[in-house]
Amino acid sequence: MIRDIDLDHVAVATEVQAEAWPRYRGELGGSWLSGGDSPGFSAAQVKFANGMKVEVLEPLRVEENDFLRRFLDQNGPGPHHLTFKVADIRSALATAEAAGFAPVGVDLSHESWQEAFLHPKQALGVVVQLAQSGDEWESAPPAHLPQPGPAGPATLDHIAHVVADLDAGMSLFGGLLGGTPQAEGRLEGGRYVELGWQGPGRVRLVAPDGDGGKASWAAWLGGRAGRVHHLAFTVTDPSAVAGAEPAGDGTWVVSPEVNLGVRLVLRTA
Repeated sequence: MIRDIDLDHVAVATEVQAEAWPRYRGELGGSWLSGGDSPGFSAAQVKFANGMKVEVLEPLRVEENDFLRRFLDQNGPGPHHLTFKVADIRSALATAEAAGFAPVGVDLSHESWQEAFLHPKQALGVVVQLAQSGDEWESAPPAHLPQPGPAGPATLDHIAHVVADLDAGMSLFGGLLGGTPQAEGRLEGGRYVELGWQGPGRVRLVAPDGDGGKASWAAWLGGRAGRVHHLAFTVTDPSAVAGAEPAGDGTWVVSPEVNLGVRLVLRTA
């Protein structure tokens, strides 16, 4: 198990970063943290009421690094990666390798930001970033950032990740990545275990249990080992979120087709 590790943020891939801000900043009330450019992408983050963050990515200078461009061409916009901050990335890499993982994109050249990744083929369908960093990244917001609306400030309660094999999900997120069970239960067509870290980040692992049900989790996976299903938020007024529809179980759902490839599940406090 990697020691001194915490889930820092979830990142979503877009073609145009600014198109995400009416949702995550305006309707959901995320507080601007930072933004900046790197070879291959531009990234910016907002933080929600409980401290959990969403990072929005946009392709930039793809001739220098085309990883995000390739992702968008293959998958379209949507969830891209989960970032876990670690106190000692060299120790984390040694632990991952000892557990049979082969980290990729290892870059330890900068003292202020060192990183490595677990490929989605090994990380159950999602990119996992391991990062060791210094101070919190901060920058001025863009000039035309929307103001928060009546639905926020929201809390980002969990990232729901559907896995074909719950034991495999627990081995990765609970075993290697150090998450501890916070809750578990059943839902129609599946069961779940929610894992937490020292901060506010939570991953809810959902696995099909073979009895069908309206969720059709296995069919939605389509043979994949895993796939991010939704981001779950608590909001003041779900009806104030554009595209949100009542799900009939007390939650409201924003489909990925109207939210840049990312499904949102909303509930009230």
